[in-house]
Amino acid sequence: MLNLGILAHVDAGKTSLTERLLYAAGVIDAIGSVDDGNTQTDSLELERRRGITIKSAVVSFAIGDTTVNLIDTPGHPDFIAEVERVLSVLDGAVLVISAVEGVQAQTRVLMRTLQRLRIPTLLFVNKIDRRGAAYDGVLAQIAARLTPAAIPLATVRDLGTPGARVQRVYGGADVLADNDDDLLAAYVADRIPESRLRRELARQTGRALVHPVFFGSAITGAGVAELADGIRDLLPPAAGAADGPVSGTVFKVERGPAGEKIAYARLFSGTVRTRDKLAEQKVTAVRVFRSGAAVPAKEVRAGQIGKLWGLDGFKIGDRIGPGDPGANGHHFAPPTLETVVVPDRPSAKGALRAALAQLAEQDPLINLRQDDLRQEIYLSLYGEVQKEVIQATLADDFGLEVAFEETTTIHVERPTGTGQAVEFNGKDPNPFLATVGLRVDPAPEDSGVEFRLGVSLGAMPYAFFKAVEDTVHETLRQGLYGWQVADCVVTMTHSGYSPRQSHAHQSFDKSMSSTGYDFRHLTPLVLMSALTRAGTRVCEPLHRFRLEIPPDALGPVLPLLARLRAVPRTSADGVIEGEIPAAAVHELQQLLPALTRGEGVLESAFARYQPVTGIPPERARTDHNPLHRKEYLLHVERRV
Repeated sequence: MLNLGILAHVDAGKTSLTERLLYAAGVIDAIGSVDDGNTQTDSLELERRRGITIKSAVVSFAIGDTTVNLIDTPGHPDFIAEVERVLSVLDGAVLVISAVEGVQAQTRVLMRTLQRLRIPTLLFVNKIDRRGAAYDGVLAQIAARLTPAAIPLATVRDLGTPGARVQRVYGGADVLADNDDDLLAAYVADRIPESRLRRELARQTGRALVHPVFFGSAITGAGVAELADGIRDLLPPAAGAADGPVSGTVFKVERGPAGEKIAYARLFSGTVRTRDKLAEQKVTAVRVFRSGAAVPAKEVRAGQIGKLWGLDGFKIGDRIGPGDPGANGHHFAPPTLETVVVPDRPSAKGALRAALAQLAEQDPLINLRQDDLRQEIYLSLYGEVQKEVIQATLADDFGLEVAFEETTTIHVERPTGTGQAVEFNGKDPNPFLATVGLRVDPAPEDSGVEFRLGVSLGAMPYAFFKAVEDTVHETLRQGLYGWQVADCVVTMTHSGYSPRQSHAHQSFDKSMSSTGYDFRHLTPLVLMSALTRAGTRVCEPLHRFRLEIPPDALGPVLPLLARLRAVPRTSADGVIEGEIPAAAVHELQQLLPALTRGEGVLESAFARYQPVTGIPPERARTDHNPLHRKEYLLHVERRV
């Protein structure tokens, strides 16, 4: 069993390669075409219309006695989160590179991620039949931009013609010897038999030390058989004992025709059977992938990918069982863009909220923020293409037509100092039966928000402490300027409550006894008072960028970078690296082709937040604004 991912820069041909592999394995009778919109894995209407992959798809086939669960992943940068969550379940990967375009921006991003997670990876140089295809030039780009540990296993004849074909070769002894002293001695003595070379190639490929390079064409089929042999012989099979403790991870969630929740899970150990209980939820049905389809089964075993019904409480990224599903984890950069979703008719707002909540369930990086005061729904995004995907999904799956307001950048707030506040039970101006004291301290960057107790846990019922902690996290979603507050420590310094009381021979009297209501509504007032005394600084997201341009384009590109407030750190040989505000990345992408005759290549990813200069931007609040005490109390005490 092998769980394999196919990854590539958009339009490098990974979906076409998937079709060719399925055809060669006898799973499908005819090869689908991305242009014709009839491929096996691109099932969404928008995927077929645009010719791009948006959602990961799983399909199974056999290479000899090896069963391969092949996962076709998105290539567009806006869907990098979809790619990264799939990586956590892979045993190996094939990174597709175009022989015509060569190593592209997203190719480098994907390769760096694969290397960081140490996922064994084969490289497949596609489109050798296309005019303009290169061999030596692509290998040079791979060595310079991806990895020097690449080992070509094929030569190409009639390159750039429809009759292009490959011839298998075995080499790379010099690269392999760099990782093995015994092999190095044998290499110097020129005594390495081919059988040992093959074994060492498989061993080092399985440890992600080297990366074999195959050449071919997914359209003509040239070189695909050699790649299939490499998948079988060089990539390590799935590990894990079926009789061990249950351990796995959910990497995808979808809804069935009847609205039922379906969880895609990779098991690293153990066996999950129908009617088993996972986190107090019963598995009601199981399907595993076999011969191109998901077929009913009684169980899913270690190494397999299964579709599980009945796990309504599970979300993407949740682990199955108490064990650690492995070293591979999710490394998601935060979305840095936000937009307002507007339905075509006001009466559809309720249905729109439900539909977006379901989409957010399938993608945990889609964050929803609802403004009940203005009846608006905010949606966080990675890029503009996501708007089109969400718009098409809402129309096709939910019958909802929507529009989007202008995209804005998501900022954060960080405390600049220490502030504290306290309000006591029974003392004006506190109208609540609770005592809450809080101190806000700044914390190191990227440390998040931490809640601490500076009082004894036995000072009052635990439920009241929990109400304060939950409310602190919820309140900090909107700081002094309306942005989420990050990187701080909130310590509870004072606590107190009115014990449960009742009149003689009567029931519990809420007017004399503290409830969770008191703590939930007092905490925002105290917290925002403490935060006001501490002060906050608004910070904007920065992307690190790498820009490759022709040397003669440097003149027009540098003024553009300056206007967009980009800060180049290094510049050499037509490559500029530096940082740029996230708000300017889209404009740079749009203007770059005209300034570089279409030859400019931009690669960017979230790097960090930095304080904004000038007047800090504000975001409209969606709560009852505890910064304005009188208005807040009028709302929460229902006096409006």
